[in-house]
Amino acid sequence: MTISMPALLSQLLLGLVNGSFYAILSLGLAVIFGLLNVINFAHGAFFMMGAIATWMAATYFGINYWVMLIAAPILIGLFGMVVERSLLRWIYKLDHLYGLLLTLGITLLLEGGFRSIYGVSGLAYSAPEQLRGATNLGFMFLPNYRAWVVVASLVVCFATWWAIEKTRLGAYLRAGTENPRLVEAFGVNVPLMVTLTYGFGVALAAFAGVLAAPVIQVSPLMGQNLIIVVFAVVVIGGMGSIMGAILTGLGLGLIEGLTKVFYPEASSTVVFLIMVVVLLLRPAGLFGSEK
Repeated sequence: MTISMPALLSQLLLGLVNGSFYAILSLGLAVIFGLLNVINFAHGAFFMMGAIATWMAATYFGINYWVMLIAAPILIGLFGMVVERSLLRWIYKLDHLYGLLLTLGITLLLEGGFRSIYGVSGLAYSAPEQLRGATNLGFMFLPNYRAWVVVASLVVCFATWWAIEKTRLGAYLRAGTENPRLVEAFGVNVPLMVTLTYGFGVALAAFAGVLAAPVIQVSPLMGQNLIIVVFAVVVIGGMGSIMGAILTGLGLGLIEGLTKVFYPEASSTVVFLIMVVVLLLRPAGLFGSEK
């Protein structure tokens, strides 16, 4: 089988775009699990809410994409904080299964509510005018919006990694999960810190939803199509590993893109095949710590 260079590069770009969504969504999951020890199955629903909020703002109020790129993560993040304060705070000391079931129930409620209003046929949302069209690189045409998705995702992902791993605030967050009483002795409000952390993880999902709105057709069920793959990405990278989530998401997106070129039949399962192999060889994940 002969593959032209433009076709190969275009598939790699598509894989990198998908990998960017995997990275930023798995990063939010890793932040929440690593710092709060909660398996947040509602992450896909928050991703969907970010996209639908962007569509609603443009359709009903004429609010543009650039405003919602900031406003949607803030609004959905605040909603996530309400969820954490009212529901999740009661299950932190229980088995992980309770958190999984609770967040699954939240997902079903959110998706069911939006589906009853908008159906499942999908809602069209156009890319902002400044990012439409493509740039001729000589060997291929690079869609401007997809290039923006990759750049924006990388900036947000690595800024988050730096804030958690390299700053005093990140040190407080990590210490608060290990020994909350010790951190409280330094005058830190640990419950508030936990709430803000969950809200930030939710905001990351909403930010990915805004980025995805012009690429993936906006639908109440759009989160379902990604969340299972994203969980596989988190498992492969290592539960709770921030850098693992970023690098694994990007890498698996590229592998998925290459698989679509050379063996399309396996493109929808290659991530799960890799997950099985990784779990057999290294149960803690590629970047996870063995305990």
